[in-house]
Amino acid sequence: QIDHFGFDENLTFQQRYLVADQHWNKDNGPILFYTGNEGDITWFCNNTGFMWDVAEELNAMLVFAEHRYYGESLPFGNESFSDSRHLNYLTSEQALADFAVLVEYLKTTVAGARYSPVIAIGGSYGGMLAAWFRMKYPHVVVGALAASAPIWQFGDLVPCGTYFSIVTNDFKKGGTGCSESIWNSWNAINHLSSTDAGLQWLSSTFHLCSPLKTVQDAVTLKNWLSETWVNLAMVNYPYKADFLQPLPAWPVQEVCKFLKDPSLSDKLLLQNVFQAVNLYYNYSGKASCLDMSETATKNLGQLGWYYQACTEMVMPMCTDGVNDMFEPQKWDFDVLSEECYRLWGVRPRPSWILSVYGGKNISSHSNIVFSNGGLDPWSAGGVTQNITDSLVAIVIPDGAHHLDLRSRNPLDPKSVQQARALEVCYMKQWIEKARHSH
Repeated sequence: QIDHFGFDENLTFQQRYLVADQHWNKDNGPILFYTGNEGDITWFCNNTGFMWDVAEELNAMLVFAEHRYYGESLPFGNESFSDSRHLNYLTSEQALADFAVLVEYLKTTVAGARYSPVIAIGGSYGGMLAAWFRMKYPHVVVGALAASAPIWQFGDLVPCGTYFSIVTNDFKKGGTGCSESIWNSWNAINHLSSTDAGLQWLSSTFHLCSPLKTVQDAVTLKNWLSETWVNLAMVNYPYKADFLQPLPAWPVQEVCKFLKDPSLSDKLLLQNVFQAVNLYYNYSGKASCLDMSETATKNLGQLGWYYQACTEMVMPMCTDGVNDMFEPQKWDFDVLSEECYRLWGVRPRPSWILSVYGGKNISSHSNIVFSNGGLDPWSAGGVTQNITDSLVAIVIPDGAHHLDLRSRNPLDPKSVQQARALEVCYMKQWIEKARHSH
């Protein structure tokens, strides 16, 4: 259904989902259901090795469901992003309803799945969906593993600055002088961007595909750098990985090797900053120039996510330049609102997520494990302390963004091995409990 919540729009669309049943016990064995998030489902499937690793132990079927408006699950085909009327059905509520209907469909059409207990699993926005799926449809899923899910990064539930202070902390730990170098780089860029010669120098130093022409372009450069530091913090994994970009092990430490001396002159400092970001964008050595419009993998649906951020996924963020290494920037809802109106003709509703999913008042729910990495900036909006004995928080001090959902690796820190063991333990309890109720 394109619209689950009204009866006027009766069109349907094709939703893509992937199934792996080689380890499934065909007599109502459990189903691990990945709640797809803002991107192509095949990519999430390939980056969620944890589910593949535990399928055999749990005799589970794996289902990866693609989120509407992403990958190939486009409600109106090529027209899906044409205007706000076509985008109107891109909401988390509609996505959860898709998931609920899909689970029911699988249970009625797959032989031996009628009484299979279903566990929702997701990371990041997908982790929020997994938790919300259990809250809204407790009769459909027996429990949820919500990895790196910032369900509290809304309204004023958490301070808007914590996110960037965690990014900064990662770089402080990355090496002496590192966060200070980044902090000093903003003024260096401001000085240089005040002249045409400076803009030219910046363009060639950073090997930019399209040269900087105005002070506004320099702001774009700073935003692009900020986003790069954030992404590095998110994917600060203990081994070589290719999640947002191909990267070495512990990439923040690698980047900080270029940023040891914050007291350098503007130009020398920025040459080092280039070396640092070049590691992120050009670890393979293939890029001839750096493109400021690309910060992460093409597998993520940037356009759709921007619309969601312009409607219900309003997550306040701010920096002060004191508790973080960024230029001060207050949270300005009005600027966001105007930008959203200009782009899509819509206005964000900042408190709707709190109304619909309960904010911090979620103690009436059960069977959700919230896992967060101590290195992950998104843990700022995550649940990091137990709420009840069945709403459980697991903190992974050495983990970045949903490290626990990735495949087992010999270089995994002990904290993530223990977290995964605990997660499996809870899942077994939920499965067992569901067994007894039949």
